[in-house]
Amino acid sequence: MKRLLDILLSLIALIVLGPLLLVIAAMIRLGSKGPAIFRQSRIGRHGRSFTMLKFRTMRVGIDPYGRSPHGGDDPRLTRLGRWLRERSLDELPQLLNVLAGQMSLVGPRPLYERQAAKWNERQHKRLEVRPGLSGYAQAYGRAGLTHEEKIEMDVHYVENRSVWMDTKIVGRTIRNLLAGRSEDVYEQRYSHDEEYESH
Repeated sequence: MKRLLDILLSLIALIVLGPLLLVIAAMIRLGSKGPAIFRQSRIGRHGRSFTMLKFRTMRVGIDPYGRSPHGGDDPRLTRLGRWLRERSLDELPQLLNVLAGQMSLVGPRPLYERQAAKWNERQHKRLEVRPGLSGYAQAYGRAGLTHEEKIEMDVHYVENRSVWMDTKIVGRTIRNLLAGRSEDVYEQRYSHDEEYESH
């Protein structure tokens, strides 16, 4: 049922938001050198890697696996990229990942393979489900949580997931987006272990 809903809702969203996606892509190309879409390898269900799509928010030549921006004043961000990030619009191309079956609308956010290599057996439970466009940790904490805290919330989601829980996460995500709090986007302290965020 969840997969059918993912296909149906992501397809509807792509059709409805198609004109907006094209406008954003054109603005990115006009505003700075480089492609409109940013591609990055992430780990998905059962540990399989896939290419996650995002609108490019940083300047060309930036290390794609470097530290995440910790504020809107990060010089690596383009002016438009900062605006897209603070409204989570840079994530919209992942609707294609959902449609392709690599992601779900709701689930733990996809992380790097190097991060998964450090998880213990219990933490690997988060790989039992497809990664999500939004998840429990993003809806109920996001930038206010460290990486380790998000992992714990992801495992809690996997162990207790249900249609009702997914519905609450979607509702909370929409509420957060409408609130438009840009400070929720930038992690102030990504992890207790600096190696999680850098090579």
